[in-house]
Amino acid sequence: MYIQYTMDQLCLPMDLEEDIPSNHLARVVNTAVNRLDDSIFDAAYPGGGRDSYHPKMLTKVMIYAYTQRIYSSRQIAKAVRESIPFMWLAGRQRPDFRTLNRFRSQRMKNVLETVFTAVLQFLA
Repeated sequence: MYIQYTMDQLCLPMDLEEDIPSNHLARVVNTAVNRLDDSIFDAAYPGGGRDSYHPKMLTKVMIYAYTQRIYSSRQIAKAVRESIPFMWLAGRQRPDFRTLNRFRSQRMKNVLETVFTAVLQFLA
């Protein structure tokens, strides 16, 4: 009579990629950022201290957020926790709003123009 419904058992697919269509914008952003040379990010990460989130992952999350008209670092952090395309792009990692804001405003401040230009060239 009814489709089985239970909130006590994990029912999510283990692979989020199954829930993202092949022509989804998140896949385009993923492909575009993966094509970037890692050396673009090297100057922003001198090393030392705790391991950082991968800059390509943070870049994917930022670019996809901008395509969804999400600009607030708090809203982006919320999307990474709640939205399947964001979870997939982040590899289920959960950077907080401070990390996202620091990445955008300090680490990548001088590199973002290069990154966005490369992504736009790929899209064109």
